[in-house]
Amino acid sequence: MKLALGPVQYFWSRQRMQALYAAAANWPVDVVYLGEVVCPKRRELRLEDWLELAASLEESGKEVVLSSLALLEAGSELGVLRRLCRNGRFMVEANDMAAVSILATEGVPFVGGPTLNIYNARTLEVLAAHGMRRWVLPFELSGATAAQLVAAAPAQCPCEVLAWGRIPLAWSARCYTARAEDRPKDRCELACLEDPDGRLMSTREGEPFLALNGIQTQSALTQDLAPLLDELHAAGVDVLRLSPQAEHMAEVVRHFAALRAGDADPGRLETLAALAPAGTCDGYWRGLPGFTGARHMGTVPTPVPAPC
Repeated sequence: MKLALGPVQYFWSRQRMQALYAAAANWPVDVVYLGEVVCPKRRELRLEDWLELAASLEESGKEVVLSSLALLEAGSELGVLRRLCRNGRFMVEANDMAAVSILATEGVPFVGGPTLNIYNARTLEVLAAHGMRRWVLPFELSGATAAQLVAAAPAQCPCEVLAWGRIPLAWSARCYTARAEDRPKDRCELACLEDPDGRLMSTREGEPFLALNGIQTQSALTQDLAPLLDELHAAGVDVLRLSPQAEHMAEVVRHFAALRAGDADPGRLETLAALAPAGTCDGYWRGLPGFTGARHMGTVPTPVPAPC
C-alpha cells in the first residue's frame, strides 16, 4: 500500500506550510496532496504558490495532487476552481461535483475526494466513466463496506482510506471559529490561524468531543488504523492517507512506513497512538460509533464553551 500525505485541513502560516512540504520531500510518502480544502479566505498560499510547491515535490519523486474546496459559496471561488482544474500538469482531487463537471468536460483524469459521497458501485461506475482514477472512501463508511465497494470498482480506480487524522464530519456556511470569538464570518480576522490543530470542544465531563476548524467540524479524536493494516490490505485498499497535524507529523509518517514494511513491534503502535493530539479512535472502520476504540488519551486542554 502507498502512503499519501493528505491536504492540510487547518489554516497555517505560509512559513509553516513551506516548512512542512520541504520536509515532506524527504519523507517516505508516495503521494502528496496540496491545496486549501476548507475555507477560501485562507489565502496565505495562492494557486501559483501551490503549483510551485507541486513542481518541487514532483522533482523529489512524489506524485502530486491538487485538492479542491469541499464547499463552494461564491462565483469567485468557481473561477479559482476552474484555474485549478485547468492547471495542465497535476491531477486534481475533486471534493465537489462542480470540480467533477469541469474536469470531465476538460477530459482530465481526477481523484474522487471523500466529500463526493461515494456510497455505492453505481456511483463509482459513473464517476469512473467521467475520468475518476482513484477514490477516497467517505470517512464514515466501514471496512466491510470498503471491501464491497473495492470489489465492485472498475479496475482503474484504486481506493484510498484515511488511516491517520482527525475526521472531517461536517461543513457549514457558518464559521464556528469566528462565532466562538463573537465575530461575524465576513470579519473573522482569520481567527482559525490561532488554532493549528483546530479548537478542541469537550463535554461537561472534560472528554474530548469535537474540534472546530472554521466552517468545518472534526472529530476530537484522531482516526488511527495502523493496528488494522492487514484488514485494510485484505479489503483491497491501495493508498493510506495521513492527514497532517501541527506536531510530530514526521514521526507519524515514519511509524506508518515501518509498519507498512512489516515491522511487528507492538510497542510501535502505542508510540504512534501517543502522537495524536487528544486520543485515537477506529470506530467507523469497524462499523461502530466513530469515537469508539480510543487507545491513548493525550493531555486534554481546558474545555472551550460551545458557540451559541
